[in-house]
Amino acid sequence: MSDKIKALAVKYREFIVYFIVGCLTTLVAALARFGFNFLFFGGTAYPNFTQNTILSIVDWVAGVAFAYPTNRRWVFRSRNPNILAEASGFVASRLATLGMDWAVTQLLGTVLGVNVYVTWFIKSVLVFVGNYVLSKLFVFKNKKEK
Repeated sequence: MSDKIKALAVKYREFIVYFIVGCLTTLVAALARFGFNFLFFGGTAYPNFTQNTILSIVDWVAGVAFAYPTNRRWVFRSRNPNILAEASGFVASRLATLGMDWAVTQLLGTVLGVNVYVTWFIKSVLVFVGNYVLSKLFVFKNKKEK
């Protein structure tokens, strides 16, 4: 039984570690978003268009600053010597999910009037999945050696 568990852990190591690091990244981003909301917008549960835009950007910056080094080192175990190109690709992929974050936040929060916490949860799940797919396919591509 334990051999089967070990085999599964080895097989799905990358996803398991991504899940842990992704949860930590989400926590860092949430602390930034809700801390900024509390400090500058009085902790409003219904931010307006501009406030939602600012909160998405604050969340994104904190998340990217935490996520790149942790994803590079622990999730994808990148050894790419061209860190600048890799980091640029990472930021570009995260800009795509920032667009998704912003659109979902504006639709749910600003247009439909869903409170900031429910909106945050829904957009976080979508961004979490989107970030993994983009990182796996475009940023930290495993090159098979011949």
